Amino acid sequence: MTTFHIHGGIPLQGKVRIQGSKNAALPILAATLLTGDASDIRNCPQIADVQHMVSLLQSLGCRVRRSGDGYLVDSARAGACNMSGDAITGMRSSLCLLGAMLGRFGEVTMEHPGGCVIGKRPIDLHLKALGKMGVSFTEEDGRLIGRVNRLRGADIRLSISSVGATENILLAAVQAEGDTTITGAAREPEVEALCRYLTACGAHIEGIGSSILGIKGGTPLHGAEFTVPADRIVAGTYLFACVGCGGSVLLENAPCGQLEAVIQTAERMGARCQMDGREGGDGIYGADYGYESGLYVQAPERPHALARLRTAVYPGFPTDLQSMALTVLTRADGKSCVEETIFEDRFRVVDSLRSMGADIEHYTQNIVLVRGVSSLRGAKVEARELRGGAALVLAGLMAEGESEITGCAYIERGYENIGKDLRDLGARIVSV
Repeated sequence: MTTFHIHGGIPLQGKVRIQGSKNAALPILAATLLTGDASDIRNCPQIADVQHMVSLLQSLGCRVRRSGDGYLVDSARAGACNMSGDAITGMRSSLCLLGAMLGRFGEVTMEHPGGCVIGKRPIDLHLKALGKMGVSFTEEDGRLIGRVNRLRGADIRLSISSVGATENILLAAVQAEGDTTITGAAREPEVEALCRYLTACGAHIEGIGSSILGIKGGTPLHGAEFTVPADRIVAGTYLFACVGCGGSVLLENAPCGQLEAVIQTAERMGARCQMDGREGGDGIYGADYGYESGLYVQAPERPHALARLRTAVYPGFPTDLQSMALTVLTRADGKSCVEETIFEDRFRVVDSLRSMGADIEHYTQNIVLVRGVSSLRGAKVEARELRGGAALVLAGLMAEGESEITGCAYIERGYENIGKDLRDLGARIVSV
C-alpha cells in the first residue's frame, strides 16, 4: 500500500478491536534471544516493524514462524553476527537488540539505527549505561561495535526517562553478574510488559511499573508463553478519530488503564467515555479494568478547544498522540495551545494541516497556537513519519471533500490495517 484516498466528513459509528502493541512486541521479541529456548509470543501485530524484527532474529539464526495471532521463536541456535542493512537503519526499535545481543553473546556489531524523522534521539544514554556494566564501544566505518567479557551489575541513574535505554539495560542486566538498579527508569506500559515477559522466563525484577527497578542478574532463563497487551497508541488514534469526525465508537480490548491522560484529554474536548458500561467522567481509570475492557466514545457536536495540551513521559499525555490531538483541535470551537516536550520535530505535520485549511501558528519551536476553523478541506498530502501520517489520515476523515495521503509505508510501521479498521467504523477510505 502506498496511498490512501479518503472521502471525508462522515461521522464514525461501530466497533473495532485494538491490535497488539507495537512498542511492547518489539522489545519482547528481542528478549526471546536471551532465553536460548522457545517462546510463544501471542497477539503480535502484523505490521512492518514486527516483520523487520522477525527478519533480524532469523538472520541471527533464530527459528521463527507465525502461529495464530503471534510468533513461535526458538533462539536455541542463534549466534552472534553483524547486523546491518535496511532492517537496522530503517527501524529505530532495532536498537533494543543491542542489550539482547550483549546479554546473549557479549558482542554486537550493528549499523546506527534510524526510524522516523521526529527529532534528535541520541543513543548516548544507552551506551553510557551499558558502559557502566562493562561494555566497551567503538565505531568502524559507521558501524557501532560493542564487546564485553562478562556483564556486571551496576547502579544506573538515568538523567532522562528513556524507554529505549531502560529496555536495553533490562535486557543486559538479567544476564549480568550481580544486581543492577535503574533509577529514573521509564514507567511506560511497554517497559512493564517487557519486565513481565522476562519474569515469565525466570528473571527476578523488583519495582515493575515504578521508576526504580531492581534486577537480580545471572538467573537462568527459559522460554515462556506471553500475550502482548493491546496498543494504547492505536486505541488513542481511533479515539481521536471519533472526536474529530463525530459519531460514537466502541474500541474493543482498549487498554483503558494505560489511557488515563488520553481519555481525560478527550473528555476536555467534550467527548463522553465509558468503560465496561461505567461512565468515566471523573477521569479515574484503574488498571483493574485489564486489557479485555472496552472503551465506548461519544463525540461532541464540535470539539472543545484546550487552553493547553502538553506532552509528557508516561503517565502524562503521550507524544505519539500529539499529532492526532493537534489535528482534532484544528476544528475546535476556540483557541488551543499545544506544547511538545519530548521530540522537537513532532510538528512536521503542521504544514500539511495548513494546506487543508488549518489555522496553526508557531509560538516557539515546541509550542503551537491553534485557532479552530469550521471545517478542513480535502487535499493531497504526504506522510513523512509514522504518527504524523496517522494524523493526516484523521485530517482526511475530518475534511470536506477528497484527500489523498501518500507515503503510507510509514503508517504501516505501526498500524496493522488502519484502512480496514476505519472502514469498519463507516469511513470512506481505500488504499491503492
